Amino acid sequence: MMCYDAGEQSGRSPPVMNHTEGGLVIFSANSHPSSREISKRIGERLGVELGKVQVYQEDNRETRVQIQESVRGKDVFIIQTVSKDVNTTIMELLIMVYACRTSCARSITGVVPYFPYSKQCKMRKRGSIVSKLLASMMCKAGLTHLITMDLHQKEIQGFFNIPVDNLRASPFLLQYIQEEIPDYRNAVIVAKSPASAKRAQSFAERLRLGIAVIHGEAQDAESDLVDGRHSPPTVKIPLLIPKEKPPITVVGDVGGRIAIIVDDIIDDVDSFVAAAETLKKHGAYKIFVMATHGILSSDAPKLIEESAIDKVVVTNTIPHEHQKLQCVKIQTVDISLILSEAIRRIYNGESMSYLFRHIGLED
Repeated sequence: MMCYDAGEQSGRSPPVMNHTEGGLVIFSANSHPSSREISKRIGERLGVELGKVQVYQEDNRETRVQIQESVRGKDVFIIQTVSKDVNTTIMELLIMVYACRTSCARSITGVVPYFPYSKQCKMRKRGSIVSKLLASMMCKAGLTHLITMDLHQKEIQGFFNIPVDNLRASPFLLQYIQEEIPDYRNAVIVAKSPASAKRAQSFAERLRLGIAVIHGEAQDAESDLVDGRHSPPTVKIPLLIPKEKPPITVVGDVGGRIAIIVDDIIDDVDSFVAAAETLKKHGAYKIFVMATHGILSSDAPKLIEESAIDKVVVTNTIPHEHQKLQCVKIQTVDISLILSEAIRRIYNGESMSYLFRHIGLED
């Protein structure tokens, strides 16, 4: 049986907090030790001791949550980062939210830096929109506000009937480029597929750099031939001409330059490795991959280590200390600062607009 006590004393001086009548409580909902690291960082930045709670799995793998202090009439913030066991992570969050609701908390804000199942946000044949289901479950459990970061599709916010603050990690990644890549002025921002061109354009315009797009990359194909729906129509209906992928090409000049591939999620790295090889063939002499969420599952660290990629830079929205031990090319950017500031502003009733300055509709 795994269990922990999340109450820890912080060592930093706290920022200005308007202590309202109820009070502020911050819980870490995750039972995995490495996943609680970002909660500790946020607590230290706010000068707030993490609330006392036990989260553990019974021998039969049922999740149990025991809140060990009063939350009646208080503003509760529950921080949950996604571990390797995604479904357990979700249950930990839902059970803790419901426990706070039944304990008469005044408000319950979920701080979920990476929103799980965010890739399953569109209907695919007889599938389901799982992110919509998860949003409904969170609201039903008692969540009153959600803080997240770089949703895979920003339209996911519409699945909730509560306020959602979709923060951006791009300022931290842009700062990394400017401070850690000495000759970044000789770089070009690369989209590994046309689908990620908008994100690449946003980075390029802010850094005053050029942009390149890899076109013709193999994508997940959906077969319509074996789904049982091809009975002939009674009238002649015009059909779409099937797509034919062109050979892989790079639109833009990367010769003799640093190529910086940007995306929101890096999980299955095969497409990133293939993109790096293509960029090398076209003359790029150094290749960086930058993403907000570094899931890096399966054998991703090994593939990165053996690839033409020089560095993979991700944020700590997801814990990946184990992957960093397997691959020295992986580096982490800390985004706890913006999460702690969001918590402070919501708790004090301040405007969140400052955190969204210079963010347009296309960002």
